Parts: sequence; C-alpha cells; structure tokens
Amino acid sequence: MNIAQLRDFCINKKGVTEHFPFDNTTLVFKVMDKMFALTNLSKWEQGEASINLKCNPEKALELREIYEGVKPGFHMNKKHWNTLAINTSDVSDDLVFQLVGHSYNLVVSGLAKKVKIELANL
Repeated sequence: MNIAQLRDFCINKKGVTEHFPFDNTTLVFKVMDKMFALTNLSKWEQGEASINLKCNPEKALELREIYEGVKPGFHMNKKHWNTLAINTSDVSDDLVFQLVGHSYNLVVSGLAKKVKIELANL
C-alpha cells in the first residue's frame, strides 16, 4: 500500500476532510470534524508507514493479540486507538482498509443526532 491509496480510501468516505492540525507532516482525516485516522507522511518516506485508527476497546485488545503489526495507539488514548504498521508481514492492505472503515463507523456512530442527519444529507 502507498499513501495515495490510503488517502483515496479515506477521503472518499462520506463527510471526510483532511487536515494538518499538529504539524506539516501529520495528516489527519476527520468525519464531520471528528478525527478517525492520522498518519505521519515523513514515516512513509522513511519506509516506516503506520496509521493510528480509533477502535472499539475490546476489538483493539484482540487485534493486538493477533497481529504483531498492531500496537496501542502511539501518542493516543491506548484504550481507544491502535497504531497499524503498514506493509508488514501480518498487516495486509485488506486489514488496513477494514480497520479504517471500523474507525470511521465508530466515529460516525458517536456523532450527535443533528450531525448524523447533516452527514446523511451530504
């Protein structure tokens, strides 16, 4: 997987915008102004690509036990975020896409009713 594939997958989800709120290398994806994914572009250039994704706490623990490339979220709330090492032997592109979808859906499910209606009408 490359950063263009990841970006295209994220940005094509309904209501998603991209930002650089922390610095000019940390790309953040938000749905209706709520963060669901972030990645450091300089790490991609160094061949150490990873992405932080929101995750259901029970599922987060399960994934960490199954996959060596899934760790507690780096610089994030470790209960609710995982860091996935991209392009590693046990973290497939399909798994990354699946977990990006899980993160997006988790954030959408927590949106206020009014915001969910706004999202549905986009």
